[in-house]
Amino acid sequence: MATETNEAVSLEAIPGADPFGIFETWFAEAWASEPNDPNAMALATATPGAAPSVRMVLLKGHGPDGFVFYTNFESRKGGELAANPQVALLFHWKSLRRQVRIEGTVTEVTAAEADAYFASRHPESRLGSAASDQSRSLPSREVYMARVEALRAQFPDGSVPRPGHWSGYRVTPYAIEFWQDRAFRLHERRRFVRLDGGGWTNSLLYP
Repeated sequence: MATETNEAVSLEAIPGADPFGIFETWFAEAWASEPNDPNAMALATATPGAAPSVRMVLLKGHGPDGFVFYTNFESRKGGELAANPQVALLFHWKSLRRQVRIEGTVTEVTAAEADAYFASRHPESRLGSAASDQSRSLPSREVYMARVEALRAQFPDGSVPRPGHWSGYRVTPYAIEFWQDRAFRLHERRRFVRLDGGGWTNSLLYP
């Protein structure tokens, strides 16, 4: 029995293949198993002086061209990203005992992409985003809700247009690391690093 256990934990669960293919498989499994927001990811940014900050955002698009999220460009993270485009993402899917870490740089999505996503949101979400001066001081919640109601009166069907300062970023990764929980804390980690000429190299890491 001990031999069977040792053999089981020694097998590699993370293939040394296309990292986007692995992410697609894991992401689909997370959608089937996570109780809430399987597309939630921690986004770490930093100022030019290297002061870090981190918060949760939602992944709204992904593929070989990168990982997309949307935000208010005038927020704290928007200001930090404008000054320093280097970011890190972290997905933690507790139900699967998995993590994915992504390091890369951001670029803005096109206006057409931002318009299409904003139009796809629930009308209440569009009103809330348009009324928010994200990250800035708010005297009281009543002030914010009054702004929402003022916009609702102006756009009773919720068809508020996308504010010019609200858009999205695409994270182009230069490193992707997959972490799988294993028995007895003999975890498995595989890190992919993008090659200058295209393609990826990868290796296992000690847990």
